[in-house]
Amino acid sequence: MDFTFTEEQQAAAEAARGVFAGVAPDAVPSPALTRGAVADDFDRALWARLAAADLLSLLLDEEFGGAGLDAVALCLVLRESAKVLARTPLLEHSAAVAAVQAYGGQELRSSLLARAGRGEVVLTVATNGRTGHDPAELAVTARQNGPAGADSLGGLGGAGSPSGGEWVLDGVQTAVSWAYDADFVVVPARTGDDRSILAVVPRGHEGVVLAEQVSTTGERLGEVRLESARIAARNVIAADGAWEWLRALVTTGTCALALGLGERALAMTSDYAGKREQFGHPIASFQAVAVQAADRYIDLRAMEVTLWQAAWRIASGAPGALPASGDVAVAKIWASEGVRRIVQTAQHLHGGFGADVDYPLHRYHAWAKHLELSLGPAAAHEESLGDLLAAHPLG
Repeated sequence: MDFTFTEEQQAAAEAARGVFAGVAPDAVPSPALTRGAVADDFDRALWARLAAADLLSLLLDEEFGGAGLDAVALCLVLRESAKVLARTPLLEHSAAVAAVQAYGGQELRSSLLARAGRGEVVLTVATNGRTGHDPAELAVTARQNGPAGADSLGGLGGAGSPSGGEWVLDGVQTAVSWAYDADFVVVPARTGDDRSILAVVPRGHEGVVLAEQVSTTGERLGEVRLESARIAARNVIAADGAWEWLRALVTTGTCALALGLGERALAMTSDYAGKREQFGHPIASFQAVAVQAADRYIDLRAMEVTLWQAAWRIASGAPGALPASGDVAVAKIWASEGVRRIVQTAQHLHGGFGADVDYPLHRYHAWAKHLELSLGPAAAHEESLGDLLAAHPLG
C-alpha cells in the first residue's frame, strides 16, 4: 500500500482549506446559552461555496459532473471541515451520493446525482437505528408490493432497484443528522428474507413523520418515523453489500472529522500553553504539561494512520487477510478514544478558559462528545475485531 496522496487528492484538500478559511466556530451561538437548537438550518452560504469549489461532487464520475475521486479525498476534505466545525451535511451528502452512484438504478442516478453534485438537492443518511445502539438496518422493516398490489417479500436481485411495485417501510430511525434540512433521507431497512435495502426517502413524503431532537453540538437532529411509507421501486437500492459499504464510508468519514477536530483542539492547546505563564515561565515548559501534550500527539498520529488505512481499503477494494470492516473497526477504536482524550486534555490545560462559553474550545468539546457517541465505545469495536480475527485467522 502507498499512503502518499495523489495530486488530485492534495488539490481537493487545498480547495477545502480555501473554502473553510473564513469560517469562525465562535461565531455560532453556544449550545450552553441556547434553548433548543443553535440554528434552524445548516450553513447554506458555506454549502454554496463548497458546491462552487466542486467539493460536493468529489466522488461522482465525470458523467455526473464530478471529479471521480475516492474515499481518501473525501476524508481529506472532511478533516479540514472539522477544524472549523463546519455546519454542513458534507459527510452524509457525499456518502449518500456515492452509494447511489455505486449501487443505484440508472433512473435514480440520472434524476439525482448531477443535481446533488451541484448542491441543488441535499441528501443525508439514517445510521443510528431506533435507539442509537442497535443496527440501523434492523430499525425499519420493508416489504414490497408486487405489480398487482399483492405483498411480496422476495424479488431482490442484483444492482439497483428490483422489478415490481413500490416498497412499504415501517419503523423509526433516531438522531438523523440534518433530517429537517435534507431533501432526501437514505434509510436502511430489513426485508422479510433478512436482507438489507436502502430507500431514498423524500422529506415530507406521505407516511414520514419528523420529531425534533438536539445533539450535544446544539445542532438539530430528527427522529424519522416511517408509518407505512410507500416508496417507489426506482428509489430503492437492493444490491447486495450497498448498506455495508455506505455504513463503512460514513463511519470512516466520521473518523476523519474526529481527526481534524483533534488536530485543531491540540493546536489551540499548544498555542495557549506557549503564552500562558505561571511562576514566570510558559506552562508549556513544565514537564507535566509537555508530557500530556505529547501523549495526545501520539493519539493523533495513531488516529491518522488507522484512518488512512480504512479509507484506502474502502477506496481500493483491495483484498486483505481481514475484511475492510476490520480496518474500519481499528479506526473507530482510535478515533472514539483519541478524540475524547484530546479534548479532555485541552480542557484541563486551558484551565478556566476551557469552560468559558465565549471561548471556542467548549464547542470543540461538544462536537468531540457527539463524534465519540456516534462512533460508539472502543470496547464494542474491539469485540467486533476479535470476532473478525476468530473468523479469519492470520498466518
